[in-house]
Amino acid sequence: MFHLSDGMIGWQLLGWVLVFAGLIIMNEIARRTKIGGGICFFVIPAALTVYFIAIYVGAAAGAEWALTNQTYVHMNSWFHYAKLYAALAGCIGFMVIKYHWGKLGKSHLFKAFPFVIVAINILIAVVSDFESVIRAGDIMGGWWKSSEGVWLYGGWWNILNGIAGLFNIVCMTGWWGIYSSKDKKDMLWPDMTWQFIIAYDIWNFQYTYLNLPTHAWYCGFALLLAPTVANALWNKGGWIQNRANTLAMWCMFAQVFPLFQDASRFTTVSSVYGAGGAAAAMGDAMPTTANPTAQGIISVISIVVNIAVFAVILRRAKAQKKNPYKNEIFTDQKDFKKAMERAE
Repeated sequence: MFHLSDGMIGWQLLGWVLVFAGLIIMNEIARRTKIGGGICFFVIPAALTVYFIAIYVGAAAGAEWALTNQTYVHMNSWFHYAKLYAALAGCIGFMVIKYHWGKLGKSHLFKAFPFVIVAINILIAVVSDFESVIRAGDIMGGWWKSSEGVWLYGGWWNILNGIAGLFNIVCMTGWWGIYSSKDKKDMLWPDMTWQFIIAYDIWNFQYTYLNLPTHAWYCGFALLLAPTVANALWNKGGWIQNRANTLAMWCMFAQVFPLFQDASRFTTVSSVYGAGGAAAAMGDAMPTTANPTAQGIISVISIVVNIAVFAVILRRAKAQKKNPYKNEIFTDQKDFKKAMERAE
């Protein structure tokens, strides 16, 4: 699935471990105190926003330092900025809920915010998936070059995964079943149990694998595993908060230091480039070969799993005579019960 180079595999594995461990640690810093969350989601983003604006103002003025800045050259896609600020909005909204800040934090209606912001994040990726197959110009597969200089191989696999993303949105149940933990460390969504998490992780991994093939080793594999492990082992019910926290912090890091993924000893690309590896991914010439086997297989798995989870939701909703979006339907599951033990 990934092009692990014989001479660099030790560095590639080390890079993965550093990203995974770093995200786990940063999530704990952000979730445990208001100060930690404030620094991670208010102070740092504010400083970075000033930095991003300065880069683009400088580039518009023709300043060499801005035109050659790695953020400007390697991370100029609309997707990266949309994802960063959408994830950041989720982190801040989740803090409003868990700390009961203001009228919003105490509003029953605002409990649907997590569904809305997650749906928006998923839709951003779905649009990007469909964009890829359009840019490729061939549903059976075709190369196209992104604005960041990376060759992508779009095709029917993008369509399948985009549809899987739409199913993933309707797999979110119990929209108003949102709680604060007793210790105020977490916002909990107990009805978001392992079924949804698996469906989301497979779909989102495939999104990164198809559309961010030079980043997927980190933003697909390590980034998705970090919140899932935290939810499974010590933060039951807090997966969506874990996911938002780690996603926002990864996006900030990647936006400022893109060469960590794109041009360093840690660079790891997907197998679609075959033996060409990273050189083919970011070369001037279009790659001469493509190996989309893994792309096709994972997209099939993605849509099958998401449809299966949706079918389970419909069956449970019918058996319980409940609207699965207004009500919680996984209340009999161990994950749900453990999460509710933590809730206020």
